[in-house]
Amino acid sequence: MTDKQRFRVENPGGGEARNAECSHGGQLRLHVPEAPHRPGDEPRFAKFSQQPGDLPCPRPLAAYQELHDHATGLVRVLDDEGTALGPWNPQLTADTVRQGLETMVRIRAYDTRMLSAQRQGRLSFCLESRGEEAVAVAAGMALLSDDLLFPSYRQQGLLLVRGLSPAEMACQCIGNSGDHCQGRQMPVHYSSKPANFVSISSPVGTQFPQAVGAAMAAAYRGERNIVASWLGEGTAAQGDFHYALNFASVYRPPVVLNVVNNQWAISTHCNMATGGKTFAARAEAYGVPGIRVDGNDFLAVHAVTSWAAERARQGGGPTLVELLTYRAGAHSSSDDPRRYRPNDEARLWPGGDPIERLIHHLTKIGEWSDQQQQDLVQRCEQEMLAAYKEAESHGTLADGSQAPPETIFDDVYHQLPPHLEQQRQELCEESLAEEGKSSWPQ
Repeated sequence: MTDKQRFRVENPGGGEARNAECSHGGQLRLHVPEAPHRPGDEPRFAKFSQQPGDLPCPRPLAAYQELHDHATGLVRVLDDEGTALGPWNPQLTADTVRQGLETMVRIRAYDTRMLSAQRQGRLSFCLESRGEEAVAVAAGMALLSDDLLFPSYRQQGLLLVRGLSPAEMACQCIGNSGDHCQGRQMPVHYSSKPANFVSISSPVGTQFPQAVGAAMAAAYRGERNIVASWLGEGTAAQGDFHYALNFASVYRPPVVLNVVNNQWAISTHCNMATGGKTFAARAEAYGVPGIRVDGNDFLAVHAVTSWAAERARQGGGPTLVELLTYRAGAHSSSDDPRRYRPNDEARLWPGGDPIERLIHHLTKIGEWSDQQQQDLVQRCEQEMLAAYKEAESHGTLADGSQAPPETIFDDVYHQLPPHLEQQRQELCEESLAEEGKSSWPQ
């Protein structure tokens, strides 16, 4: 080969590497990341090296440079023995912590009930937050009720914190007459105006720039509420993430941007989404503080969210928070994680299970017992069974309870154009002639 050299594609996962000619000097290599564990492997995770107390809790208006270690380290409050330690300890009352535990157990029971209904053919689709309950519940409890939420599709715990009933949530998944979205959204794409919970978007990532824009508007109007948003680490590889960070860096609106690093996108490992050390460290390039927190530590998530929210309220602008957690279940009811990761990987995750860790902490300080936990689980399971029965009283997938065709014209235009109004009227007349008066609520 004369003036051309070989271009080599590395494949850490095995298989032959491909060579290609290039006109540059030297040998070029393309790195293709591979997941650390695949089906059949024995998962090996190192314990978290960071301990509670290793990282200080800076003042809310600290310069972003002061949080370099926070963006590359890991904020923890609960140690491996269940003791709350260090300057990030939010010093919550036992009643508040018990409330957090109950809400996490409720959302897990809800998810279990919905998955069971989907497997029985009573739902078309569902999605669990198992293993990530602290991400939503702790953050929701740390924020104020008028703060605006732009979630992704694994933060249904926020809705329980904000007071939405499980029956209302189930109606949205069924798409029956009790669904205030009137079947226009996919299942688990919840929304609630009373809860300030903005509709979940199917094109993942759009919520980040929308949240930044909403925070800019709130600041422009001189309001006191802030905005919080969540997306997964896989979505953080999309342009929406960077658009949001750029606007947040320039205009410094009161927003908390959360990257939920649960290790897996649909079937690709998190190392496919960033070449840097952590997702939180990306914030430094934008002049924004970044904090990486143990997402299965309820107290740590509450503390970091409170800190970021207070910074926003004091005019300090945005914060990027990375929540290190693990998706214990499948990506969705349409996914089979056994095809791309070992079955016991979740059990060996060094961050443990958020519910079990909080039980351990409360039990250790004498504020909980095994009997109380058993009673709570049983009560939540009964609640979710009753909630689903209530939801199905408004219609099921099998009974044909559907919105009439003419509703396709609703909620599209503020004022329906004349030609569409005429089409709607014609469709209504046809529907009434065929089926009689529609029973769908207007």
